[in-house]
Amino acid sequence: MRSLSAFLGVAFLAGSFCVWGASLPKACPPVRMGHPRLFFNTETWPAIEAAARGAAKEDCRRLLRRCDRYTDNPVCSGTEGVSPDWSPAVPLPPINEFGTQAAECALAWRFTHETKYLEKAKKMLLANVAGYAESYRNRRAVNWYCTTRVLSLCAYDWIHEGLTDDERRAIIVPLVQHCADVQVGKGKPRIVRLNTGGKQTGFYGPPALPWYAGVAAAGDGLCDELAAKLLQTGYTRMVEMLDFRADSAEDDGVLSTGVLGYAMGEYPFAHFNFFHSLKSATGVDAGVHYPGLALFPNFVWWNWIKGERYPQQFGFGDTTHADNLLNMGSLYTHLTQYAFFFADSNPEAARLAATLRTELEPKSLGSEWPMYPFLLASGRPVQPYAAGVLDKTPLRARFFESSGQLFMRSGWQKGATYALFTAGGKVKMHRHYDDGNFVIYKRGFQALDSGSRAAQTDYNLTYYYAQTVAHNCVLVHKPNEPLPNYWGLKYKGPEGKFCDGGQTVSAAARALAFETNPLFTYVAADLTPSYPGKCAACTRQFLYLGEDCFVVYDRVAAEQVDYAKEWLLHTEQEPTIEANLVSSRADNGALFCRTLLPAAARLEKIGGPGKEYWSNGRNWPLAEKYVASAGRTCAKLNEGPWFGQWRVSVRPAAAAAEDRFLHVINVSGEAATAQPVAAQLISSGACDGMRVMIPETALEGQKGTLEAEVFFNRADKVGGAIVWRLVDADGKVIASGQHDFTERVTPQAGVFCKGE
Repeated sequence: MRSLSAFLGVAFLAGSFCVWGASLPKACPPVRMGHPRLFFNTETWPAIEAAARGAAKEDCRRLLRRCDRYTDNPVCSGTEGVSPDWSPAVPLPPINEFGTQAAECALAWRFTHETKYLEKAKKMLLANVAGYAESYRNRRAVNWYCTTRVLSLCAYDWIHEGLTDDERRAIIVPLVQHCADVQVGKGKPRIVRLNTGGKQTGFYGPPALPWYAGVAAAGDGLCDELAAKLLQTGYTRMVEMLDFRADSAEDDGVLSTGVLGYAMGEYPFAHFNFFHSLKSATGVDAGVHYPGLALFPNFVWWNWIKGERYPQQFGFGDTTHADNLLNMGSLYTHLTQYAFFFADSNPEAARLAATLRTELEPKSLGSEWPMYPFLLASGRPVQPYAAGVLDKTPLRARFFESSGQLFMRSGWQKGATYALFTAGGKVKMHRHYDDGNFVIYKRGFQALDSGSRAAQTDYNLTYYYAQTVAHNCVLVHKPNEPLPNYWGLKYKGPEGKFCDGGQTVSAAARALAFETNPLFTYVAADLTPSYPGKCAACTRQFLYLGEDCFVVYDRVAAEQVDYAKEWLLHTEQEPTIEANLVSSRADNGALFCRTLLPAAARLEKIGGPGKEYWSNGRNWPLAEKYVASAGRTCAKLNEGPWFGQWRVSVRPAAAAAEDRFLHVINVSGEAATAQPVAAQLISSGACDGMRVMIPETALEGQKGTLEAEVFFNRADKVGGAIVWRLVDADGKVIASGQHDFTERVTPQAGVFCKGE
């Protein structure tokens, strides 16, 4: 019989080491004289040109074919004023302009030296500056993103030597002025749908323009004073952005938000574009100063669910929940960038990026930024890890403290169990009122986040989806409590005024304890700050036991006895309730949830047609057009939707100031034969507990039935213990032990961390 320490180990030492750099200097380094200098310069251009003839030859051919098809007479449109009945909650269509096309024609000219591409680029830039000025006069934003305007500045820089002085003045002076005009400041006019997001966001709007405008125009004698001002302003903002992102990443790799549509979408472009352009314009390598940013592939890896048909994600925060697919649109490009920039400063993270990239279909690197295929082809190749290395990594859980996300999994392969627990965190962009929430995936989403941001033309986003009622959390109902604010359309009826028992402060919880080992992962969190004014105390302890079993223990003390408490579990399909046991199925998997506390609890299922998103006495339906469109997409993919149209509500039988909830959940990947685990309530002194038997439990090469008794402190300090043994088919004890749950957050760092 093996001991507990032999199975669990006594230390979790970091498997990789990050050298943390210092921030860039506050003053902008001198910008090189002459052009080009945005993304490449005269010294690096030969490598770019060689890539266009070699590794990126097909990208160059496609670029030239596109340029040949572009108009010879470009005219911007859509610059008119905004209709008075336009709603701020609905995206404003961008104006039609030619930033991307101008940059592509500029590259085509540099590659071929054919005058036709130079002429097209000039005409497009002149059309753009006229369109930008007209848009500004009509007080409407050109675009939510700054991408095409950055590319306009690049196009000017790349064809600079082919322009006369008058042509340069006609293009760069109004272009730089536009970049200054759209900055927010005292006395500036209001511009409709202007993206003012700063360092804590994706930094892909107009606030990012000053850096590129300053570099493009610096020292040319055309608008030097304004260019110099924008250069320093832009550089300062970029450094602040990098400092914030490095702080968010810590030693785990979070990128400003835990929501993948943003973190794996537009966010990485902001720092990589600065890395490229700072190096080309000044010779400074920013990656050396921010090696912690290299760990983002680690965050991607732990968010990555190997689904039945496609890579999935957990649906955290402002994710639409239609198919819950991993955001792969730009991921191939981003992983290429991470391998490109951090091959030397963090080779382990760079190899992880290269390995994850092998899981994806190769994509063109120039879909948004046409220079990328040629820039990235000039880097040295990074060798991926050997096949199976990531699948066999023994670490069962990773706590990303910055985003407040704890990821758990039985493995990284199809058929594995994946779970997410949420508590606290310091990055809050697009985060919901969801402290203590959990999501469980086993061949389908068995417990999920519900609702959707949809097409942003309905009220679900603000009044259901972002609120606690849409999550697997605890509600505490305080009468007439104001609804916490969230973005989206505003509803004027009485049902939209009050909170339906949820949290009123997001990401306010505090993680109290965390540990992980081959037998279990344990986390404890103080959720009290998330329920200000109505909870004297609220804690949740979450235990992932074996491969498919979860235990959830909540202690909730309301400030008044009549503040009713409610425990929630969300499912996609209609669940069944028999006594204290809930059963449900999703895709090819199944879930069972047994309520052990409160005694004589009242279980109720809520949902179905007309009540899918029920809160505050009414349904908050998704827009019909969106549901129909999402349904067609999901049907083609044979995946989803995962809007979560049912929930189970667990309430105490009688009102009390304090209540305790104890649930055991198990999931299975074989819905047809799935069975609930045997579990019963036990007590021991000052503890609530449960006895559970989990068949076919694998533990470090041994397999048998896991028999465990789990105890949680009923009052005072959060904590508990587990006593367990693994028994074979003949009743022989293979291994056994006991373990007190930790009272601290065990640190983790690097990529293949094994803990402390």
